[in-house]
This record gives sequence, structure tokens and C-alpha cells, in this order.
Amino acid sequence: MRILFITSNRLGDAVLSTGLLAHLTERHPDAALTIACGPLPAPLFRSVPGLERLIPMPKRAWARHWIDLWRACIGVRWDIVVDLRNSAVGRLVLAKRRFFHARAPHLHKVEEIGRVLELSPPPSPRLWIDAAAEAEADRLLPGGTEPFLAIGPTANWTGKEWPADRFAELATRLTGPGGRLSGRRVAVLAAGPERERARPVLEALGERAIDLTGRTDPMAAAACVRRAALYVGNDSGLMHIAAAAGTPTVGLFGPGFPETYGPWGVAARTVISRVPRSELLARQKADPQATGLMDGISVEAVEQAAGELFVPSTPAPAMTDPPPAQCREVVTNPCKSPETGP
Repeated sequence: MRILFITSNRLGDAVLSTGLLAHLTERHPDAALTIACGPLPAPLFRSVPGLERLIPMPKRAWARHWIDLWRACIGVRWDIVVDLRNSAVGRLVLAKRRFFHARAPHLHKVEEIGRVLELSPPPSPRLWIDAAAEAEADRLLPGGTEPFLAIGPTANWTGKEWPADRFAELATRLTGPGGRLSGRRVAVLAAGPERERARPVLEALGERAIDLTGRTDPMAAAACVRRAALYVGNDSGLMHIAAAAGTPTVGLFGPGFPETYGPWGVAARTVISRVPRSELLARQKADPQATGLMDGISVEAVEQAAGELFVPSTPAPAMTDPPPAQCREVVTNPCKSPETGP
């Protein structure tokens, strides 16, 4: 049996699609999988059970990357094609069954993706972290490091980045005397091009910092973050990696859309700005280089959300409960759906 799975070129969306992929691997354990995705998230799929071929798709002019994918797939008769990009490739290759992604803006992206195979509740994102990534984490993290605080102070655009001084203050509160993680180190993660934007946090933390900026691919980052006691970061692909790895995760949102892209899982919390999103988006539209779009999130609100993740006996509120003024909790069912669908 052969399955073609076409997912996102964006890191966060690719991570959020892994629950659907896990469902397919468990439903069809003997199937040979071909996975097509962007080059950035590709490392996360290299150890998926049953993987026969991984096809990274760097963008090319005139959409030639889609032609390349069609050429790579046209010679196979697929049993199942799951195309989350709704591409022509998913329609033109030979296949017994095809499934495409229908937008549902009122749902969280994980729920939206689960509807592709009519799975309810939707399967939660998951990661397949291999031995090579674990060895890389061993190399990057100081020997014998206790579970640490991990922070992601950057994002794919600066308007979604909480101020560096607030990240540093939060880390100091959590790891200082009397803090929830008193005496622990602080791992700072960022992609290579974002390294300079993370530098103020590293400098503020000094010797307490573990500098992982620009030093990991997504798989190695997952192996590192999985060892953390807590992850706090902006709306980014790394935030979704942390949540999928099972690390207690706090995601920070200003002009973003936490109802769609908040971290998924019972061990996840979302802190939103006091400033209405409509106002933030209007400021960003008027000036694409606008700053201060995350200033409406206080250190106290993030510390409160982090503290809730250290009290596992506290029952989580239902999805219909109104959020507090500064901290909105995203509470979801992490259980896999019943064995329905393809």
C-alpha cells in the first residue's frame, strides 16, 4: 500500500499536520509513505514509521516545484493521497482515494486538519524524534543539565515578538530564588536568521543562558525542548514543536490568532495582549514596520500562565469558559480519535 502525504512548507502548519499523519501510520502500519513538504520542516519527518521517500520542496519560479513533485509522483498508483495543500498534483496523480483540505476558519487548525479524514476528536500533533537528534541534544546541552526553562524570543516577523527585556525578566523570575525553576538554566532558541534579535536576551541572562540560537534544525530543536521543564515563546513554529513534544508550553499572542494557532494540548496556555487585536492589526496595516505590538502582554500575566502548568491537579476549564482578562487558556483533548476514516 502506498500513501502520498502533501503538507505545508511552513514549519508550524507542518507540525500541526503530524497528528493526521500519525493516524495514517497507525491505521496502515504496513504502508509505504511518501511525504512532501517544505525544506524547513522536512527534518521532522525523516523518522516517520513506514517512510519510503521524503521530498523537500524548495520554492522555484513559476511554481516549478509543483512540476517537480508531479514528476516524482506520477509513476506510482497511490492507494491514498492526502493533499493538505489542495494542489494540482493531488488531483493529477493516479490514486484510489484522495483527500483534500477544506478551510474552516472557525476551528483550530488541528481540528480543521482532522476534518480531512473526518476524525473527531482530531488526533494531536506528535513528533518522531530519532537517535541522531537525541545525540545532537546531548552535544548542545551541558552535561547533566536538570530540566531547564526554554524560551523562543523570536518569530517569523518582528510584530509578533514580545520585548526582549520582558523575556529576560520572566526568565529571571522563574529561575531566580523562590522561582518555580529556581537555579535552573535557560535555553534560548531561534532560527539562524533570527539570531541577532535573540542576542539581547542572551546578554541579559549571561551565564545562565544556554545559547541554542541558529544551532539546531527543527528535529534537534525538538529533542532539546522535550527535555525542558517549560517552554515560553512567541507564536511560531518552535512553539508548536514544543507543544507537540509534550513540553508544558506558554504561547504569546498579540496581532496573531490564538483561536486558530494557539499551542495545542492540555499542557498548553495562551497569553493574549490586553490591546484588542483589531487595533494591533490596524496599526500593522498602517505601518508594516510598526513596533510595540506585543507590549500589551505583561510579565505578570505570562508568569501566571506558567505557574498554572506547574499545578497538574488543577482541573482545566472547558473550551466554553470565558478567558481571564490577560491569559486565555487553550484546552484541548489530546486523545486520539476513534479508529474512523481512512
